[in-house]
Amino acid sequence: MKRILAAAATLALLFWTASAAAQEARVIKNYEDFGDYRVVYSVFNSDFIQPDIAQKYQLVRARDRAFVNVSVVKKDGGTRGLSAELSGNATNLIQQSRPLKFLEIREGDAVYYLAPLRFENEETLTFNVDVTLPNGKKERVTFRRKLERP
Repeated sequence: MKRILAAAATLALLFWTASAAAQEARVIKNYEDFGDYRVVYSVFNSDFIQPDIAQKYQLVRARDRAFVNVSVVKKDGGTRGLSAELSGNATNLIQQSRPLKFLEIREGDAVYYLAPLRFENEETLTFNVDVTLPNGKKERVTFRRKLERP
C-alpha cells in the first residue's frame, strides 16, 4: 500500500511540475493581424546588420544600439513588404519615453522600416508603433522586449 501511495505521489508531483513548466513557457509574439494585413515586428541589436549594409543606409552599429524592424504584408501569405506610414515610441519601466523615427528600406521588391534606438543593458522597453496601413486605416501595435548588450 505504501508503494502505491508513493508512486501516486510521485506521479502527481511529476504532473504538477510539467504543468508549472508549461505555464511558465511563453511564446514571443512578433505580429498583429488587421483585416487583410499583417504587421510583423522585431527588435535586434545593431551588430546584426552587416557593415556594408549599415554604411549603405547610414545606420550606426554599436553595443548600445538596436533597431526596431517593422514590415506590413498581405495576410494571405504575402512575404513582400508593403508601403506604410509609421511612427511610435519606446517607454522604459520608469515611464521615460523616446520617439522612434522609422527609415524606409527598399531592397528589390521588399519594403521594411527600421527605427534606431539606444538602450541600457538589460533594459525592458514597451514599444508603441502607430501604423497607417496601405488601405488608409490606422492601427497600433504594442509589444515589450528586454534588450541586452552582446
